[in-house]
Amino acid sequence: MISSRRIKWFDAALTLLGSCVVLFVVAPLISIVLATSIADLTEVAVDQQVIRSIKLTMIAAFFATSVSAIAGIPLAYVLARKNFFGRSVLLAVIDLPIIIPHSAAGIALLTLIGRRSLMGRFLDTSLTGTAVGISVAMAFVSVPFLVNAAREAFLAVPEKQEKAARTLGASPGHVFFTISLPLAWRGIVSGMILMWARGISEFGAIVIIAYHPMTTPVMIFQRFNDFGLTQARSIAVLLILICVCLFIILRMLNNPKNQGPTNA
Repeated sequence: MISSRRIKWFDAALTLLGSCVVLFVVAPLISIVLATSIADLTEVAVDQQVIRSIKLTMIAAFFATSVSAIAGIPLAYVLARKNFFGRSVLLAVIDLPIIIPHSAAGIALLTLIGRRSLMGRFLDTSLTGTAVGISVAMAFVSVPFLVNAAREAFLAVPEKQEKAARTLGASPGHVFFTISLPLAWRGIVSGMILMWARGISEFGAIVIIAYHPMTTPVMIFQRFNDFGLTQARSIAVLLILICVCLFIILRMLNNPKNQGPTNA
């Protein structure tokens, strides 16, 4: 009896603490939605500047994710399967964009792709103030989510299956494309979704690389400074609703009904 009561109290404590975290995440979102009128939301939904900024944000994040996947997925496979000198350092380097203040990340990128940078002087051009520059900033701050998720997905693939294929004469490339990648694809897609979502939300690095053309997070900041809370709040709610809908759809596509959430 005592043991049963202790379990119930422990379960109740876990539920209470977990509910606090959920409430902390959900409460601001509910608050901002309830504080925004349908009229204000409709007004920004037909604003051509807002529509263009949302399109730019979505496309730039998709481009950053797609290009990063070409090199990020093979890197994740190497990190999952190979032990080599400096591997732990490389893992730490991959995570650096997560811990670096994003305004500092923007300054660092500016010294690489700006007109006065070595690359800019060599190419006689600059990526600042361009959609490509925005994608570069998004990729820099969000690529760890893709690489780490893909690495975990490859680690979950039974290595004995790969070794069995190799003993039967399959090349490393054939094993990768016919065994490793098909078995890890769900985790890789989850990482790509996270990277895409993180790219959409980026502000600090982008505002330094490209204030114009405006991504939606930058426009929210601009409208807040120029017109106040109401206009900024309406655009924020519109972006939140679009992102939540797309995120739910993508998660549902990546999670068949017969699979639990832990298999995402």
